[in-house]
Amino acid sequence: MLPLRTRSILRQPLRTLPTLCRACQQRALQTTARLRAAAPNDPRPEGGDANAKPREASVGQGLASYKAPSKAEGFTPQVLGRPIGFHRPPVPGDYSGRDERSVRQRRDDFVDWDKHIQRRKELTKQVSKPYFRDFTNMQYHSGKSFLANPLVFRRDRALFFPNFVGTTLASPKQERDTTLVLLDRVSVVSVYSSQWGLEQAKTFIDNSANPGLHEVLDKHRDAAQLVELNLEDNALKAMIVKFFQGRLKAERREEDWDKYFLIRRGITDELRENIGLMNSKVGYTFLVDGQCRIRWAASGNAEGEEKEWLNKGLKMLVNE
Repeated sequence: MLPLRTRSILRQPLRTLPTLCRACQQRALQTTARLRAAAPNDPRPEGGDANAKPREASVGQGLASYKAPSKAEGFTPQVLGRPIGFHRPPVPGDYSGRDERSVRQRRDDFVDWDKHIQRRKELTKQVSKPYFRDFTNMQYHSGKSFLANPLVFRRDRALFFPNFVGTTLASPKQERDTTLVLLDRVSVVSVYSSQWGLEQAKTFIDNSANPGLHEVLDKHRDAAQLVELNLEDNALKAMIVKFFQGRLKAERREEDWDKYFLIRRGITDELRENIGLMNSKVGYTFLVDGQCRIRWAASGNAEGEEKEWLNKGLKMLVNE
């Protein structure tokens, strides 16, 4: 026997919803479609605020005004309007290119689906990059990515120059960190990865092109220095550079041999984007203070008063 409450419920007549005719159903669908088309798109993210500003990158920030050149529009480099670099100070050992994970960490990363997705995005980005893009972009202002600022960035606003790991002319068989060389001294850092980039960097740092820079460096040798970073991720090119190490030593004073770095690993896209190395064939020049902060930056050939701005910035940082 069923309970009395259940039997009373079963005896009640069923309530059915009225059915719509086909014409009414068609009219309802058309009205819904028109309402959806007329409704404005909500720019707010799910659970967010429309007035909320996009969150700043936690790692660093690169060029704000850089736009890839196109044949139709061309390209005009803009003044570097904001600091570039990383938000956290560099640490020796960063971007060494060595995989120092334990076997357990490698196993955990292998079964981590989120890291698989992240790695897939990185590979997709690398594959989608045209092979001759950097060569093609050299036709626009000789590959110059941005124009230098007339003044140096403020100390409290400047971001950090990353750590590189490579060999030097003084220790060709032992890797060293660039951070240990840059600390406590104002540094003019020249970054290039080809002969074309080296020639562009020389328009800023060569004694014949900018004698005023070397006057300041010679006068303040205890407080200022010139550091060169040759980025060669190609094994064959790196071997050629090592083959001509004797020539490189002859062109530099012996006390400067430990300031010429050959970097072969750890050159990631993240690193390039955050410090503005948008073209691997172009030379870049940075003015870095004793705390490894990027206070000034330039790209390509020296144009206009950029050399004078570099020299003035170096004098100001030395006197800080």
